[in-house]
Amino acid sequence: MKAETALLGTAGFAGFLVLCEAVPRTGILSEDYFPPVTRIADALVTELGDQAFWTALGDTLTGWALGLAIAVTAGILAGVLIAVTPYLREATASTIEFLRPIPSVALIPLAVLLYGTELQSVLLLVVYASFWQVLIQTLYGVQDVDPVADETARSYGLGTWARVRHVLWPTALPYIMTGVRLAAAVALILAVTAELVIGAPGLGRRIAVAQSSQAVPDMYALVVVTGVLGLLINVGARTVERRALAWHQSVRGEVAV
Repeated sequence: MKAETALLGTAGFAGFLVLCEAVPRTGILSEDYFPPVTRIADALVTELGDQAFWTALGDTLTGWALGLAIAVTAGILAGVLIAVTPYLREATASTIEFLRPIPSVALIPLAVLLYGTELQSVLLLVVYASFWQVLIQTLYGVQDVDPVADETARSYGLGTWARVRHVLWPTALPYIMTGVRLAAAVALILAVTAELVIGAPGLGRRIAVAQSSQAVPDMYALVVVTGVLGLLINVGARTVERRALAWHQSVRGEVAV
């Protein structure tokens, strides 16, 4: 079944590439704005041979990784603290619901005013967008703790940290891993967006430069790189999630199927 699914997926992707090659070749779309896949592939090979490309890729990954690490750490700590502290959840609920829907791109002017085109601008946007993904999932996970299990742990004399380790953490971990996986994708989107709009060093700025200089195949090649990067991040996050939750029934059931 998995082999058949992989084969169908490969065939579908190959058909998509053929379509993207045929559309500009037949004149349906101008090659000036939508170059054939072969020209994009040539531009991609050229990019891969350019040291500046690898520097830009490193800048993007740096902003993504640092921002994600900060957001995950802050989101887990804040989520657990809010969820286990009496009345704190109610006291912060309105503030969270007010701040969470604010689009991160709306903070771009603030980021530019504070940090210009430096890495800190990227981190501000990445952390703000990713933090809520982890925080909300952590809150849900902690709230899902079975009160009977918690009371049983108390009756056996387990202290606060022991209950967190043996009761709260196993229950909340599946939720947290979902939040981390979502945050990883969001962090990449905001990192590239910040580079594209603000002009911070990275793939986003390189895309903007290619677009402004009419290097259309190079622009598409860089967009493909960001897509591949997003795919690799998603696959990596899912792999980490499966390993971290190897004991969980959802993962065991998935492996069994």
